Amino acid sequence: MIHVFAFYLFACVVIASGAMTIFARNPVHSVLWLILAFFNAAGLMVLLGAEFIAMLLVIVYVGAVAVLFLFVVMMLDIDFAELRAGFVAYLPFGAIMAIILLMEIILGVGIWQAGPIQFAQRAAPAAADVPNIQAIGALLYTRYIFLFEAAGIVLLVAMIGAIVLTHRARGGVRGQNVAKQNQRRPQDAVRNINQPVGQGVEL
Repeated sequence: MIHVFAFYLFACVVIASGAMTIFARNPVHSVLWLILAFFNAAGLMVLLGAEFIAMLLVIVYVGAVAVLFLFVVMMLDIDFAELRAGFVAYLPFGAIMAIILLMEIILGVGIWQAGPIQFAQRAAPAAADVPNIQAIGALLYTRYIFLFEAAGIVLLVAMIGAIVLTHRARGGVRGQNVAKQNQRRPQDAVRNINQPVGQGVEL
């Protein structure tokens, strides 16, 4: 009984927070509602026994993507009037996409009610008593080890490329001199001032 209650609770919160993500007028509030949707979707994954996907939702989407969206939205000077004008301009295209997605959801529900298709057991058979994290680890480090290592190399190259592009020489931007920073003495960096009460600080 508690599983059914938890499922409906998580599902209702996911649907409500997803709707509020779309209809919230403030982009910061939209990102916060999106984070709530991710957390409750992770709860649904835990109920289904897919704890690995639940941890991915929390760590990757909430911990990285959603927080990045939040900081970018908070730091940018967003023109809300321009955003609303763009929303009206793309409304017909968005309505068509919404209808297509709704038809896909109805088709998926109909297929699910017709009977489950065991694609997972055909692609990667696993014992029923093996946890999915252990099964995923066994697949990653045996059958898909070369693809897994190739993905790691691609991410490493992307990270090195981002560092190189960040530290390239640009006009008007002074580079960091680590040796000069390490040689600086504390008394040269800090100045103690006996500031009188009721007066401002002169820089």
